[in-house]
Amino acid sequence: MFYRETGQFKNSYAADQQVFPIRQDRVGIAILLAVAFLVVPLVAGNYWFNAIFIPFLIFALAALGLNILTGYAGQLSLGSAAFMAVGAYAAYNFQVRVEGMPILMSFILGGLTAAGVGILFGLPSLRIKGFYLAVATLAAQFFIVWCLTKFPYLSNNSSSGVISVPGVEMLGFKFDTPQSRYLLVLSIVTSMALLAKNMVRSTTGRSWMAVRDMDVAAEVIGIRLMRTKLLAFAVSSFYCGVAGALYAFCYLGSVEPDGFSLDLSFKILFMIIVGGVGSILGSFLGAAFILLLPIFLDITLPAIAGLLSLPFDSATVSHIQLMVFGALIMFFLIVEPHGLARLWQIGKEKLRLWPFPH
Repeated sequence: MFYRETGQFKNSYAADQQVFPIRQDRVGIAILLAVAFLVVPLVAGNYWFNAIFIPFLIFALAALGLNILTGYAGQLSLGSAAFMAVGAYAAYNFQVRVEGMPILMSFILGGLTAAGVGILFGLPSLRIKGFYLAVATLAAQFFIVWCLTKFPYLSNNSSSGVISVPGVEMLGFKFDTPQSRYLLVLSIVTSMALLAKNMVRSTTGRSWMAVRDMDVAAEVIGIRLMRTKLLAFAVSSFYCGVAGALYAFCYLGSVEPDGFSLDLSFKILFMIIVGGVGSILGSFLGAAFILLLPIFLDITLPAIAGLLSLPFDSATVSHIQLMVFGALIMFFLIVEPHGLARLWQIGKEKLRLWPFPH
């Protein structure tokens, strides 16, 4: 049916190795990007930009970083929020202390700083794996937050560690409206997602997946475990660091160390579990599910309570929202443990065979 590729022949190796080899995928991505860049800025309001689109893109980028490490390289990490904090505070210090520093360069340097810290805390992966590695990365979560609180220099001598970032300006243009900040975040996230899509299809990505599937066999065929694992930590932390910088500069404007808590790390981990581990698309689907479902429940639960004349106050509705949210996550993981990305893949396979049964 719609996804049947009959007649789409490849007459060169380059054509066969396209990022989106199926014409329907290329058209779909082009339409999606056109809507995101051209239509959404014209029709969406400030609430949609500030509360939905910008945080969705930022957390999708952070989930993408964790997916590179956990989904593709097989290294479990619980320190994503800490690496976001490193990127946010590093970008802030570069922007404040270096006069004339371009904002994009601050984001890149913040990501590189987070990559260096990620390599440092990725060293235990050379000797341990699994839940033991998760505990080792958990140390980064507490240590980095402690450093940001105890060393005032990192927050420009703020006693509480809270920073208020300067306005975002580039090439004389100020990104002082929700619409302009959305376009900036969308451009960065789109570029980094396409870069990740190419990276996981390269020799580096294949090395990550070989180590994930069986590290002993990967070492036997010549893959250097130390370089492969540390590179995965570096790239993952770079993505999380850039996401943290965008989180501070384009979303909140003022952040504190406690805002990058363990809860945020678990939130990002749930995004890749629900969206699909080892999937670029799954990072975006998981971020949409985790962020939009609570907003949907906040709107629908009070409406249902009002229709049924139930004596629910705001606290009760909040508790019911958490229960429904957790139950839906468990139900979804039982029905399809490979995530939303797998459901999309199954849907495309059904469309290939429709109307014949499968």
